[in-house]
This record gives sequence, structure tokens and C-alpha cells, in this order.
Amino acid sequence: MAEEKKYITLDELKKHNKPGDLWISIQGKVYDVSNWVKDHPGGDFPLLNLAGQDVTDAFVAYHPGTAWKVLDKFFNGFYLEDYSVSEVSKDYRMLLYKYNKLGYFEKKGHVVLLTMFFIALLFTASVYGVLFSKSPWVHLFCGGLMGFLWIQSGWIGHDSGHYVVMMSPRLNRFAQILTGNCLAGISIAWWKWNHNAHHIACNSLEFDPDLQHMPLFAVSSKLFNSLTSYVYERKMVFDSASRFLVSQQHWTFYPVMCFARINLFAQSFVLLLTKKNIPNRIQELLGLLVFWIWYPLLVSCLPNWTERVMFVVASFMVTGIQHVQFCLNHFSTSVYVGRPNGNDWFEKQTSGTLDIECSSWMDWFHGGLQFQVEHHLFPRLPRCQLRKIAPDVKDLCKKHKLPYNSSSFWEANVKTIKTLRDAAMLARDFTKPVPKNLVWEAVNTHG
Repeated sequence: MAEEKKYITLDELKKHNKPGDLWISIQGKVYDVSNWVKDHPGGDFPLLNLAGQDVTDAFVAYHPGTAWKVLDKFFNGFYLEDYSVSEVSKDYRMLLYKYNKLGYFEKKGHVVLLTMFFIALLFTASVYGVLFSKSPWVHLFCGGLMGFLWIQSGWIGHDSGHYVVMMSPRLNRFAQILTGNCLAGISIAWWKWNHNAHHIACNSLEFDPDLQHMPLFAVSSKLFNSLTSYVYERKMVFDSASRFLVSQQHWTFYPVMCFARINLFAQSFVLLLTKKNIPNRIQELLGLLVFWIWYPLLVSCLPNWTERVMFVVASFMVTGIQHVQFCLNHFSTSVYVGRPNGNDWFEKQTSGTLDIECSSWMDWFHGGLQFQVEHHLFPRLPRCQLRKIAPDVKDLCKKHKLPYNSSSFWEANVKTIKTLRDAAMLARDFTKPVPKNLVWEAVNTHG
């Protein structure tokens, strides 16, 4: 005699959303992932912040078919009594099924090999110019080449964190450590931890680290309420100092982006030196050590301090283009306060992302992220397939009356600066006092 199914309601599921008691629902089946959180390849953030919900759309977006075999061992015997699927989710899953059948997730093109060849060329040219030329202009140019190298290595690091870009997982890991830790000085473990949080909580002011730049930037006046960052576990205090900085942010945005890489260097070490469970921690640290040996050594080969500073500044300013690109995709779109919700996965991804319109020959420049809407909906899809699926995504958004945001590169910059300026003007509102700051008062005194 078949065992009778046991059911729980969505309200009962919501109660299991605390560390040590984490339940999720996928396609109506309930899973207890309390003990899996420490071993989850995507880090603990997705499970901690989506627990107590139906997370089917998020799960199928990130996991290939093999993940279902791992999932089965966490089934706790319960089914969701009031499980239902929205029309937009049905269509979204149909697209996923279609792309799987067409083999889009497996056809990765030759972008990685070409990019790695280009990186090797840039590295060789930069080192050769430093060692064998006496011209300060050549040295400055070589610094710029290094910046372009970091941009291209960033695209490989991004892609390899979402899917296997090489012939095997082991080679994929080698590509990550080489292009991320060793060549760029950015921990791939930090990037995956940070980037997974961004995808799961796209444009949540409290849960998306890509919008948490206080005290330098605030994309919304909602941040003036001193919200808590649940990623970095700190309060984003809006005090007199941050008010002053935010009030000027539309002017400081590009200068700060030129040196934003310094923050990534620091965040890489901060994460690796914490007590968090970091896979391959020693390997990650050794990779960073390689970078901090070769890069300062190369800079020291320049003849004087003026040229050394010029080389470093050129490297940072060129790679600052990539930091601007990251911001363009999200700063000017819809934001919200609160925990991510698995039930409106599709809607949140489309409303919080912006595509950059460009010709196909410019795809190398944007690294595939010009199709940001498509990438957020299908994060495992190789970048060479994103242009192909864009019409399907547009049609689906149109069918369900959801936003499909897109702009040219220039227009996206204008929108981003407008968003920052609007928030900056609100920060200057003296009817909403904050603790006094002499610098603020000196700069903004009227009359």
C-alpha cells in the first residue's frame, strides 16, 4: 500500500527560514537543506535568504539536471499543499526546457580560448614595453594594456563562475585562479560569494552587494534610512559624512570608478582572512600572492617613481571602464527594500536589469553583459548564446507586460548619472536633518 503524502502550507514553510532550520520548496516538494548550507557550492547566502519559500525558478536557473540527484537526499517527506505556478513562470521554464533541448547550455563557442590568447598577448606586450623601452609614453601605454588585460580576465572569471568554460571542472578551476587571482589580484572565491548574492537578490538595497556603496554612493533615498547590509553584516549608516559624499556623487562617480579596483583587492583579502567556510582557501591566497609578487616587481622595473605612478594609475583607470559597465546594468533600474522572493523571480530579474544596445562586433567589449536581462534569467547560458535568445526574452516580457530595459551605452551613462544626481539632490534636503558635520555645513551653507 502506497504511503499517503504529507502536506504543509506555504505559511508553515515560511517558519523554516533560520540557520539550523532551512526548508525550501522546489516543484511542490519540500527539502530540508539545514545541513547542506555549509557545503553548498554557491555559498550559504542563497539558502539562508531564500529559505522558507518556493524557489523553483531560482533553482532551475542555476542548476543543471545533475543537481536533482543531489537534491533528492534532502527531501523531508513533505509536499507543498498550496503549490501553484504563475503563467510567467510556466513560460520561463518552457524557455529553459527549449534551450536545454537545443543544446544552448553546452555550445560555448571559442570565446574563452580567444580571450585567453588575447590576455597572453596583452601581458607579453605590457611586460616587454616596461623592460625593453625607455619611453615614458610607451610605459604609460603599457599600463593601459594591463588595464585591458584585467577587463578581459574579469570576463573569464565571471563566465567560469557561472558555468564550466573549459573542457573539465579542473581546467575551469585553473582558468579561474590564473585569470582572477594570479593575473588580476581578485579572489575568485570572493567574486562568487559576492556575485551569487547579487544574482539572488537583484537590486534589493539590503541584500544585493552591488548596490551597497555607502557612504560613497546611494542609488535611492531609501538608503537614507540607514539600512542594514545582510551581505556584509553591517549597518549602512547615513550620517553627516555620508550625506556630504552622497550629495556630490554625480560628480565623483567616474573618478571613484577609476580606482574602484582597490576595493576589490581589499574585499578579496577580507573574505579569505575571515572565519567563513571558504573552499580552497590556501589555493586562493597563494594565487593572490602570485599577483602581489609579479605586479609590484614589474612596476619596480620602471626607471622612476613618476613613471611607476603613471603606470599604476593608467592600469586602474582603464579597468575602471569595467566598473562603470557593472553599474550601468543596475543603478538606474527599479530597486526595493527587503528579502528576495522566490515567487517573483522572473519579475525581479527583469525590473532590476538593463541591457546595453550594441552591434555584435562590440560583444568583446561588454563581455556578454550587454545582455544583462538575458544573463540574469539564464545565468548558466554561455555568452555566445545571449544575443540569440534576446528576441525570446523580449517577447516573453511583452506578453506578461513586464519591463525589458535597454539603452545605448551613452544613454545608460546618462540614466546612471541622473539616478545619482536625483538621490544627491534629495540628500541635500535640510528638512531631514542628520548629525552635524562642519565640512557639510561649510560647503552647503545658503545665504
